[in-house]
Amino acid sequence: MADTGHIRYTLDDTHAGAVARVTLVNPGKLNVMTRTMWRELRKVFTTLARSADVRCVVVAGEGASFCAGGDIAEYPDFRFEPGSLRDFHEEDVWGGLAAMLACDVPMIAAIEGHCMGGGMEIASCCDIRVAAEHTQFGAPIARLGFPMAPRELLLVARAAGELTAREMLLEAAVFDADEMKARGFLSRVVPRTELLAHVSARADRIAKLAPQAARMTKRTLRQLLADDMQNTASAQAGQAQPAIETVVRSAYDYAGGAEHREGVQAFLEKRPPRFPPALN
Repeated sequence: MADTGHIRYTLDDTHAGAVARVTLVNPGKLNVMTRTMWRELRKVFTTLARSADVRCVVVAGEGASFCAGGDIAEYPDFRFEPGSLRDFHEEDVWGGLAAMLACDVPMIAAIEGHCMGGGMEIASCCDIRVAAEHTQFGAPIARLGFPMAPRELLLVARAAGELTAREMLLEAAVFDADEMKARGFLSRVVPRTELLAHVSARADRIAKLAPQAARMTKRTLRQLLADDMQNTASAQAGQAQPAIETVVRSAYDYAGGAEHREGVQAFLEKRPPRFPPALN
């Protein structure tokens, strides 16, 4: 099946300062992310990070969906071997997300329809998140027989809250926009017909403010949060923090397991999964 997904990047310089629009595009698939799209996302945000003219970035999905996760049709090509699975998460997915996190330009996520899995991860990278009413949020990958990758899990848990991340991943819970605002993940919930206008107005306000101050704020927050994480982990573990690196070393050993294969295959065959008993 041909990969039709891509990332569209446009620049609107009609504002007080240029506003970039990054759009997730995968027609007919609720804008699920392909490997190509993750790689394109990395290139786009690496370019944006070097742009002195851009004052704000709006991240959205094309049409009536933000992003419904990853393109499961691709998964049998690489998910069932630890090395290729690791490359997918550590190079493709995390490459795109890390580029977003390293970009000091303020970002607003305009979210509607579905925000699942990879969509949650992309939204979690944004500074301000606005959603249309009735948008659905979740990461029901337990139905597919695999966990969220370590760096991605940490990203979502920090943005959405540990309890929310646990419910999404352990219970396959899906929440609406009002619930996600109550939990602190969203800045605002607006009617779907008002979403683009609302986000554009916020982007325009940001574009009129001091761009260097905004970038300094993001850099400072990133450093403070990183230091806070390291200090917390050190206090709990009695040692330095490279815990994430330790976790990543064995995080993809499940690639060839029966549960993982069954979850993905059941989805592709459009049937309920029949998971084997857990191994101790």
